[in-house]
Amino acid sequence: MQNAQTPSKPYYGWYISITLAITETISWGILYYAFSVFLSPMEQELGWSRAELTTGFSLSLLMMGAMAFPVGAWIDRHGARGLMTIGSIIASILVLAWSQVTDRTTFYAIWIGIGACCAAVLYEPAFTVIAAWFRQRRGTALAVITFAAGLASTIFLPLSDALLTHFGWRTSVAILGIFLAIMTIPLHALILRRRPADIGLLLDGADASVSPNTSAHHEGFALGTALRGRAFWLLTLGFALASLSAAAIRVHFIPFLIATGIPSSTAAVATGTIGIMQVVGRVIFAPLDQRFPGNVMIIGIFGLQAIAMAILCIGGINGIIPLIGLFIFVFGATQGASTLIRPSLIASLYGSKHYGRISSVMTIFLTLTGTVAPLGASLLYDRFGNYDALLWVILILAIASTVIFLIANQAVHRLSVLSLESL
Repeated sequence: MQNAQTPSKPYYGWYISITLAITETISWGILYYAFSVFLSPMEQELGWSRAELTTGFSLSLLMMGAMAFPVGAWIDRHGARGLMTIGSIIASILVLAWSQVTDRTTFYAIWIGIGACCAAVLYEPAFTVIAAWFRQRRGTALAVITFAAGLASTIFLPLSDALLTHFGWRTSVAILGIFLAIMTIPLHALILRRRPADIGLLLDGADASVSPNTSAHHEGFALGTALRGRAFWLLTLGFALASLSAAAIRVHFIPFLIATGIPSSTAAVATGTIGIMQVVGRVIFAPLDQRFPGNVMIIGIFGLQAIAMAILCIGGINGIIPLIGLFIFVFGATQGASTLIRPSLIASLYGSKHYGRISSVMTIFLTLTGTVAPLGASLLYDRFGNYDALLWVILILAIASTVIFLIANQAVHRLSVLSLESL
């Protein structure tokens, strides 16, 4: 074990948070957002339909969900350093392979592999690392990561488009693959550590040599104990309903705005504003997370999301543009905060030792809802010829989510008390 750090030095957990802020931004930008930029040129060159191309991306999302549990279990046992490093290496190779693809079978295999890599390098493993290093300032550490990564689309969509304009899609994808390797592999390999004890510290930066009897590390509950609890399944249901509601409108928001008479360029800017408001929501969340318990925060966040959906329903059906604008601000902020409340709440309720496995079970359901929601929204639009029915459905889902969290409040509070008693 290395010598303990002196209290005057910055806590090493903050170096990890900043590192993950950089690598998450780059990984999200290249492995997730860049695909949409290259969709049309791939369609033109390869001669495949848009449905055939997007099937590859959908397979990636499904594989990411399927790999959530084994990735979480591995990180709980061995830490994230090796897995995230290997994930970045393989992802970089697969992006380079994507730039050379000529047949659909290989294309699908590449994107299935990218999905597995996404499970190893995107938010879930990063949040597991933060759960192992922080308790008191966990909300702030999560905000550091997601504040930066929330700008991934803002950075990499125009960057990918600029590369496409100058080099064509194949060279552009290859450049992004090389950039992914150069930026993420060394950072994951050199900076990440498993737990504070690896460098002589306790959770949140307490010095183990000065406070050897201080137990600031909440080991928490085992996976089986969590899954037998009513709180876990109520929370999973609440998050799943909220995910269905949000994902359904996010994917269809630009065509919805165009259907209301808003020009396509304005619709694109308006949709981008949701991303900016997500960052604002995360900035607001960090200080509030330290003042209010998780069961109160979760009701507040998803209650506001339900209000946002009600605003959109009224504004969309009646063509009231100012209400649609208000929706963008409220919905974007709640989406940003909701990204943080789930890992923060799970870590505070169940502890850090088994966080990866417990969180991954919930992630499987949320990945499925995120994959199914756009298709369901499309079917509703095709059935009725407009978005009115979809607006009512997402409002009902958002209200149902809030009601579930209200029902879960007592069970969550009881579990919070048990968690505090175990410290």
